[in-house]
Amino acid sequence: MAQLLAAIETGREFCIHSGTAPLATPDGGAFLQCETSGSTGQPKRVRRSHASWIRSFMVDRALWNITPQDRIAVFGPLNHSLALYGAVSAVHLGAQVDVFTAPRPDTRLQMLRAAMPSLLYATPAQLRQLAACCDAGTGIPGTRHVMIGGGFLDKATRNASAQLFPGAVLHAFYGASETSFIAISDATTPPLSVGRAYPGVEIRIRDEQARDLPPDHPGEVWVQSPYLFEGYAQGTSAQTRWQDGFLTVGELGWLDPEGHLFLAGRRDRMFTVSDQNVFPELIERVLLDQPGVTHAAVLPRPDAKRGAVPVCFLSAGPQGVDTDAVLAACRRQLTPQAAPRRAFVLTDWPTLPSGKTDITALSQLLKAQT
Repeated sequence: MAQLLAAIETGREFCIHSGTAPLATPDGGAFLQCETSGSTGQPKRVRRSHASWIRSFMVDRALWNITPQDRIAVFGPLNHSLALYGAVSAVHLGAQVDVFTAPRPDTRLQMLRAAMPSLLYATPAQLRQLAACCDAGTGIPGTRHVMIGGGFLDKATRNASAQLFPGAVLHAFYGASETSFIAISDATTPPLSVGRAYPGVEIRIRDEQARDLPPDHPGEVWVQSPYLFEGYAQGTSAQTRWQDGFLTVGELGWLDPEGHLFLAGRRDRMFTVSDQNVFPELIERVLLDQPGVTHAAVLPRPDAKRGAVPVCFLSAGPQGVDTDAVLAACRRQLTPQAAPRRAFVLTDWPTLPSGKTDITALSQLLKAQT
């Protein structure tokens, strides 16, 4: 952390990554590097300017009233953008920072109780793990803001987090390592929306001809803001593209008349069932709302008649999960094409260092089942 702060103060480039070989970087720019989560493949190294994050630090200070008396906690490692952002913003704003790298959620819960942070950065998956370790009535009352990124905040996780941090306001934000903040939600946000544009962000929905689309026809989400990255230091993505100062990472969605952003899912995870587009992320949100489900992921399984059919992987809390009831709920709430045909329950859920689900590992498990 001391080396990172020195790099920011002197305008030098700093690279945080999980590999051992340093990258050659161009001279003359004030940049830092961190990794994407790599949930669907190898992590990519993102290169962004110091200024792109400093601008959002100033917005955060005004939004959350951050002062030097605050204590901000993140879950490491710091090579991923969410934890890195929270740690660097804390130090830049003069607050104390705690980086918890313990892998076990029960150990992290003990550390949180000892530190009593006023702000916490976490992913929905990390919050679900914490809530599963916490007995009723033994929350962490000193936290006043919980910043949630890295995945959709489902209703069950929101409710569990509210009990875990009874004095906190929950702020779920949508973004990517390449874009930083895009949208932020609060208690007034409509169900299934990721919120309105974060201050300084302009959101547009486009198709291939950059034409605005109605809500029933998801288009590609494009953003313009002072927080966008400079490019990849390592790795590429066909979904990440620039156009007229706007950037997309291949997410599909729509805006309602009040400016709330709704996401269908990533283009590279979409698949077709009987010639109908199916978005795994939409199905996963339904699954996570079912009793007992703590993690959910949907993947396509090849099918001779339909091209593919969706199947789901689940993990359950201490009370277990009724897979027949879960699949029946999906049939009621989803189209026939989107309703999963089969559910696999895992006792050991594969996760990445960022806390996100390891989709590649689940794909390998699915191949072994077919």
